[in-house]
Parts: sequence; structure tokens; C-alpha cells
Amino acid sequence: MAAARTLRPRLRGVRHAMVIGLLAVTGMRPGEAVGLDRQDIDLKNAVVVVRAGKQKKQREVPLHRTTISALREYARLRDACIPELSTPAFFVSARGQRMGRAELNRTFTKLVCEVGLDGRGARARPRPHDLRHTFAVNTLLGWYRTGENIDRRMPLLSTYLGHVDPASTYWYLEAVPELLELVSRRLEGLSEVVS
Repeated sequence: MAAARTLRPRLRGVRHAMVIGLLAVTGMRPGEAVGLDRQDIDLKNAVVVVRAGKQKKQREVPLHRTTISALREYARLRDACIPELSTPAFFVSARGQRMGRAELNRTFTKLVCEVGLDGRGARARPRPHDLRHTFAVNTLLGWYRTGENIDRRMPLLSTYLGHVDPASTYWYLEAVPELLELVSRRLEGLSEVVS
């Protein structure tokens, strides 16, 4: 996000930092974020309405006060730079058009390289969509560490992420080694109690 803020013109830098931050703290899909219209973000009630969700499923995502503050900062700058917008889009280019997903991907790749986050695994580097996975995994890790009942909490995370089928959310449990290890330890503890 710090690297994004150095982009020029200033509106571009603040916009990219805001989109990256929004993806990280909400787990939204990149297409959902760039598809937001001004009416979708309710700064007064601290909620964003995701209408451009997968399979046209609409949901509300609560926002932290720091996220609201950052969205306000971006909106003030956007409105000062482009007072008469011809698009309902929340995130716009310097020309006043909706920010495109391709631009997000290109710029994200450039920023990842600049800050030295090139990957060495199957993919060369992180993608914007990976922020969604990080959000889900960190949420699950937090629940495990605090002893939450994951089965009871999982429907909440599924709804929050806009998953139609909770199995899509359970995938995170087996896809991440750290989560799989925590699940294994918990199961070992259960087998000791049963024995």
C-alpha cells in the first residue's frame, strides 16, 4: 500500500492503495471491489453492499472505522480531482472512468515487484485475489487460536465471503498447511479424550 501511494498522479496512487487495502480487510474479490458504485458504500453506517458478486449474489460487508476513514480520504480526493463524474463508479481513473480489473492486475504486479515480493512457488508472484485467501485464512487461524467452534462460525465466514456453498469456505482448511496442522492437533486432542 505504501508503494501504491507513490504512484502518480496522486489520485491513482491513493486509489490503488485504497483498493489493495479494501481487498485485504474485507476479503472481497477484486472484481467486486472495482465494480463498486458510489451508492454501494455507506460511509455513515460503515457497510459496503457488494452487488457485483459471483453468481450475482448480493451481500453487505461491514467496515472498520479505519477503512471508512480511508474511503472518505479517497472520495474527497476523487471528487476534488474530478468534480463532475460521468460514471457511478466509486473507484475511477484520472479520466473519470471506472477503474478496470486489468489495470488493477498490471499495477499490482508492478508494485509486488517493486517491493520484492516475487514468489518462488508455482506462481511467480502474488495476485490481488490472493488477498482474499489471506483474509479467509487469517480469520480461520484467529478462530482456531482462540478456541472458537469453527463449524459454528464457518457459515458466517461463508456468507461474508459470498460463497454459495460452505464447502467453498471449508477448502481453506485443507489448502493451507498451517491450518491443516492446527486441525490435526485438535483432532489428536480429541482422540486422547476418547481413548
